[in-house]
Amino acid sequence: MPSFLKDLSIRRRSKASNANSSGNSSLDNGENGQSTSTLSSCVDQNKPSTSPPTTLSSQRSNTNLSGMNGYSNKTPPPVPGRETRPRLPSSSSNRYSINGMPGQTGDRSIAATSPLAPRVLSISDNSWVHQKVLLIFGQCADPAQPIDGHVTICHHQDTFPPTSWPVCDSHFKALVHLQPGPNRLRFDFTSPKVPTPNSSIPAHSSWININFLPLNSSPPLQLCILVAKDSPETYDAVPERVQKEGNSLATAIKKFRMAAYLWQAFTAEQMNRNGFGRRVYRYDEEWQPGTLTWKDMETGQMRNEAKIHIVRMNKTVKEIQDLDVAQQHGPATKKGDLYGMAMEAVKGYFGSRNGQPQYVSCMFLDSHWDKQVGTVRGHAALGGGDDSMKLAIFGSHCLQSYPAHIEEVVPAFSDCTRTDTNYVANDCNESGSNWEAANIGIGAHLHETGHLLGCPHQESGVMLRDYVTLNRTFTSREPYSTRTKQQGQRLCLPKDECAWHRLDTLRFRFHPTFQLPNDPMMSPDKSVQLWSVENGTVLVMAATGVAWIEIFPEGDDVCHHWIEYYDQNQSPPAMPRQIALTEQIIKDQLPSEKKKRKIKIKVFSCGGGDHEVEDMSQMFSNGGKVKLPDGRPGFKSSKLGFSQMEGSQPQEVIIGNCLKKSKLLLSIRVYAGDCLDGIEFVYEDGSTELFGKRGGKPGGSEFALDTRRGEMLLGFYVRAGFWIDGIQIMTNTGRRSEVYGKVDGGSGHTLIPPRGYSIAGVYGSCGPWLDGFGLIITR
Repeated sequence: MPSFLKDLSIRRRSKASNANSSGNSSLDNGENGQSTSTLSSCVDQNKPSTSPPTTLSSQRSNTNLSGMNGYSNKTPPPVPGRETRPRLPSSSSNRYSINGMPGQTGDRSIAATSPLAPRVLSISDNSWVHQKVLLIFGQCADPAQPIDGHVTICHHQDTFPPTSWPVCDSHFKALVHLQPGPNRLRFDFTSPKVPTPNSSIPAHSSWININFLPLNSSPPLQLCILVAKDSPETYDAVPERVQKEGNSLATAIKKFRMAAYLWQAFTAEQMNRNGFGRRVYRYDEEWQPGTLTWKDMETGQMRNEAKIHIVRMNKTVKEIQDLDVAQQHGPATKKGDLYGMAMEAVKGYFGSRNGQPQYVSCMFLDSHWDKQVGTVRGHAALGGGDDSMKLAIFGSHCLQSYPAHIEEVVPAFSDCTRTDTNYVANDCNESGSNWEAANIGIGAHLHETGHLLGCPHQESGVMLRDYVTLNRTFTSREPYSTRTKQQGQRLCLPKDECAWHRLDTLRFRFHPTFQLPNDPMMSPDKSVQLWSVENGTVLVMAATGVAWIEIFPEGDDVCHHWIEYYDQNQSPPAMPRQIALTEQIIKDQLPSEKKKRKIKIKVFSCGGGDHEVEDMSQMFSNGGKVKLPDGRPGFKSSKLGFSQMEGSQPQEVIIGNCLKKSKLLLSIRVYAGDCLDGIEFVYEDGSTELFGKRGGKPGGSEFALDTRRGEMLLGFYVRAGFWIDGIQIMTNTGRRSEVYGKVDGGSGHTLIPPRGYSIAGVYGSCGPWLDGFGLIITR
């Protein structure tokens, strides 16, 4: 070939190559429906990206959130994205898209399609959560120019049917069903006031990524329905409801399960607003026909959902309904026995053991509204428990008003149908309509579940009776209220909603059911010890850390004043194991009119233990100060045991170097059987000092100290409750004796003097055996 033809051929090939390169670049950067080749579309839509949507970024979410009362401004730490391994193009690559729309899963950099696109305010993009049903809050358009409409949520990989949620004055709330792992969600806004283009692609859309990590390392909250042995297996409902949805046990299971997921979603959001992240308790789940969406009932879709245990009781319907709680009035022959009846049935079902508590929230299926007497039979609203079972019970008398599926949540909390007391109860005259009955039933049962989790009554929130506004958590607009005889909130913002009190969330933060896998291991000793020392100071010690102190001036039935010591802003969070407390520190938390009253305080550890002081002034007075034989001052610790046994007498023993004549402690002899009878201190000169009595095992059990190596008594580990059950000796070399007495009696308490102090003696009381025990310490 002539050379000029070769040059021409080379130039043509170069131009074609440049054209292809330019064309591919254009295709790679194409947006908003620009045509691309089949191969490019297939590859691009599955190409991973780590940049989040611009409208749902963490920064923008927090900016929008700052104006909404009740939401935390803290941004969760960044979490690793998905692996970036590219997928090969295939004919089935669209299976990861939402509703078949390309680009919505792989390309995380897609921006919202319009200014009207939904903006999620309550959670940041790529956050981690630990519950299947997530409560979210957001806005569409500009709230200054309010608009109504609907937000449709398309779920990850079409694993859950799309759900629609009302938009009221540009605000919306929704419940999102999540799959374990990463979830890519699309939010579509539509409104009759906004024209919709003739296109298959929604005009006002945005996307968010949520990661769901199920928890299996913490104890679950179990859900039970208690059924009488001759039960008809139905609950109270008006004829229209019975005809429409039935009132069988199967329907009760669906409604109770949905209510439980509402509890969980509400609690997780409240924990996040209080700065504790989205930690929440979990449910035992099982593979079963799905009920969280009504469409599963048609298709028979199987899902992993909360298990509702059906506990068959050995009582008849009559025996159950003839028992009323003490607050109710009726012809019952016994009162207050429903809780004991439920406790017996549930303990038998779960086989509970002391020291391994189960957490169970129960519903009596056979509760029944008695119109003639004007009471609900077979119902009690109670919560509490013991060392083997934490239990809450409630009736089924409001169950007809509960939603059975996610799609029914907003309709259930918006249903103004009046309560027909010919068939169902108007509980406390606060359930005059269906949506108010749903509030009372779901909310009051949550209140009792709060009791089983350790929450007392509070000044506000769920543990008062604020659950009468529980609906505002799940809806943006409130209907007419028969309770207040007024039209409800036009717009329900976070500041208007029901809430867990701050002290409730503090309890949850350290509760075993709320623990996360990355939480540090805590000492098994959850106790709190108080030591009154010089200069009017009390040293507070807790092996797991001091969490907070509640302050109760005389006349306060619930806590209005408290001090928090747990610093959640540090990573890991700071948990001081020793703090110095003065009377002035406590009084500085009170208004002037309460400072002169008698003050009770209650100190809580991060391990869930607590210590109560009935009169703070005695703690700071010289009542706990003693003069030792060698002239030094000694200080008494807080005392274990109640010292209330018949014939109980106070005792005190000073030991070792604190005596006028120095003595070398050689060994400690312990007398114990099923409880602690006495402790005898044996010295080098052959003398002994006995605290308590010589009982239990003949001759006692002796623990020798290796004095040649300088081994000395450091402290005691004590098992105590009403009296002293057992004791373990601890030395400065790290050596420990066995636990003498009852190993699992009472609860565990570690008595080791604060830094700078040593043991000078022991004090307490003794009746038939030791029923009081404390240390005397000195500098």
